Amino acid sequence: MVSIQKNSAMKHATKHAKTSGVTHLGIIMDGNRRWARAQGLPPFKGHEQGAKTLKVIARACQDRGITIFTVYALSTENLTQRAHKELEFLFGLMKHAFTKELDEFVAQGARIKVLGRREGLPSSLIDVIRHAEDATADCTKGTIQFCINYGGRAEIVDAVKAIGREIANNKRDPNHIDESIIAAHLYNPDAPDPDLIIRTSGEQRVSGFLTWQSVYSELYFTPTPWPAFTTEELDKALDEYKKRSRRFGGS
Repeated sequence: MVSIQKNSAMKHATKHAKTSGVTHLGIIMDGNRRWARAQGLPPFKGHEQGAKTLKVIARACQDRGITIFTVYALSTENLTQRAHKELEFLFGLMKHAFTKELDEFVAQGARIKVLGRREGLPSSLIDVIRHAEDATADCTKGTIQFCINYGGRAEIVDAVKAIGREIANNKRDPNHIDESIIAAHLYNPDAPDPDLIIRTSGEQRVSGFLTWQSVYSELYFTPTPWPAFTTEELDKALDEYKKRSRRFGGS
């Protein structure tokens, strides 16, 4: 299946290269377990195929001129509600991506950023995340952001706490706090807000994904589960985005 998607990415790359109009794309990668059940497979097979799909779509995004690609890999709720065995498997997939495939990220010129709370994650995963971020810090062809132990409300809470500490240390006047100050304290304040957010597998909600940043993002929902998501599906979403009129509150 992956080879088919790679061929598809090559076929459509020329048509869509740098024409999507999307600078920052976010994807809520939903439906791994449902896809596995539909195939009569154990849940971990869905996560495994989902990781392969992520590689294909990340490359396709770069081919289409999308410079920031943010994926919802593990929410704060997932961390507390998923079974221990499933979490261990997910952590293993993440470690593999940040170590065994690190050279591929570097070769593609892709910078890795991980958004979310590090506490609660295994120390071994935190170590490989730090190494991957450091190893790709000078890459300039694009950024892939992995939201791990991430929640949009948690991000805002953490920003408010950081601002509160500055106020307590007399480094900031609370009367001068505005949206730009809060935005500057988010996990990656340098990233522009997402232009388009895609959610796979039929659910039509954002579930705390980039809560602050997504207020004017265009939303696209597809019934296709993430492991079956293809470059053709990506191009459908990008084509739909081109038809939208983004007024940002204007007339």
